Amino acid sequence: MKTAILLLWSLLLCLHPTIGQNAVSLVQIKSGKVSGGITADGKITSFKGIPFAAPPVGELRWKAPQPVQPWQGTKECTAFGPSPMQGKPAPFSMWSQEFLIPEEPISEDCLYLNVWTGAKSSREKLPVLVWIYGGGFSSGGSGVPIYDGEAMARKGIVFVSINYRVGVFGFLAHPELTKESPNSASGNYGLMDQVAALKWVKENIAAFGGDTANVTIAGQSAGSMSVNCMVATPLARGLLNKAIAESGANFGRNQQTLAPAEETGVAFAKSVGAAGLAELRKFSPQELMKGQLGIRGPIIDGYVLPEHIADIFAVGKQNPVDLLTGWNQDEGLLFGPVKNASDFKAQISQQYGDNAGKVLTYYPASDDAEAAQSQLNLSRDMIFGLQNYVWANVQAKQGKTNVYVYRFTRKVPGTGEYAKYGAFHTGEVPYAYDNLEFVDRPWEAVDRELEAMMSAYWANFVKTGNPNAKGLPKWPIYKPDAKQVMLLGAEVEANPIPDGEALDTMAAILSANK
Repeated sequence: MKTAILLLWSLLLCLHPTIGQNAVSLVQIKSGKVSGGITADGKITSFKGIPFAAPPVGELRWKAPQPVQPWQGTKECTAFGPSPMQGKPAPFSMWSQEFLIPEEPISEDCLYLNVWTGAKSSREKLPVLVWIYGGGFSSGGSGVPIYDGEAMARKGIVFVSINYRVGVFGFLAHPELTKESPNSASGNYGLMDQVAALKWVKENIAAFGGDTANVTIAGQSAGSMSVNCMVATPLARGLLNKAIAESGANFGRNQQTLAPAEETGVAFAKSVGAAGLAELRKFSPQELMKGQLGIRGPIIDGYVLPEHIADIFAVGKQNPVDLLTGWNQDEGLLFGPVKNASDFKAQISQQYGDNAGKVLTYYPASDDAEAAQSQLNLSRDMIFGLQNYVWANVQAKQGKTNVYVYRFTRKVPGTGEYAKYGAFHTGEVPYAYDNLEFVDRPWEAVDRELEAMMSAYWANFVKTGNPNAKGLPKWPIYKPDAKQVMLLGAEVEANPIPDGEALDTMAAILSANK
């Protein structure tokens, strides 16, 4: 009799998993049972290193993610899975260790995700946030300290962070890969990983107390560009309804199409001494990483991205989402030495021709100091700001969903070398996700206040599609004519975007040259 009762109790746990201090931290998902860790106060359970696809190794290297092999028993999920294959992380520029992946493990076997939840049963239907990391499509991983999901889970959100393949493992196009593909495409394996993770969420997140009909995807830098791709791709139809895009999108015209990307792939194979695909699949990951130059990230492959993203949005074929987007005041990145005023003006003349005068009106160079600042501002706008600005305008003009735009202006405190970077690229992330505690900086009271407000805005948007709530400064819906955005800094307030004319000018120049 006692044995029968125990068996019945085990069955009930599988059918109606409970999560919390007074229950087994065990959840039944499609591929098997997983167990997680519970915080000391018993309020949040985390499940780290859950496989959402088969290891993309051997013959599965450069193939669409394949289903996970179901397992018997319970898989312990209390540690992050390996970060995707990339070089060993080392702090550089403004990015200290807290912004980087752990030193190990790093592996080609990397398709794992993590879940934080405060749900006490699988029937709660909490809003879901899926985080997609940045790293230029060549680095990054979900185990970065500032991506921790506990704080957002404490705000009533099921937080999911995912891995995807990067570099040559995630974005190699090659004629032989295209030929073997049932979709006659290659090169966007990292994006297909993201779609697979979203499908996993659709199939499994209810077991963690999540609402499959209320899923927000969020990302920063290449993660924001990935969010843009997920909103654009027909493969993600029905898998999301809101998007948070921080500093990155794909409205320029510099994405490769399939044919030139395949040529890059052929050149890559030659650079590592491989005669073809069969040999490439036999190479070790380390051997492949020696020849990664030229592999740039997502391409217009005719399948994941059937057309250029700007064209998909222009005719309203993207997935319908409410959008929260923006960029940072000081995130210009210079790839080379700063030019003096004379050389900068010569560069602008060569690059923009008859439009050079217009460009220099908004990015002036009357002396070397002004030229240096203009180079940073132009870099910020061309790489990041203009992309999110165009996205916001295109979507707002269509009028089908709501758009909210921010500018992060807080000069992130720092000592020594870190003191000079201001509102730098990625600097907003620990504020938005309530994770300043993971970053070793001399935080001030204003930083804690900004963290509280930003994370509240972000959480509110995830829950309802509207960042506003009682006690917070009003964040207006973005309208292209008014250009009202939320300035997030020492003061938090809505104002017309400070450099709207410059952005409009650059957008018009780019549009004319497409």
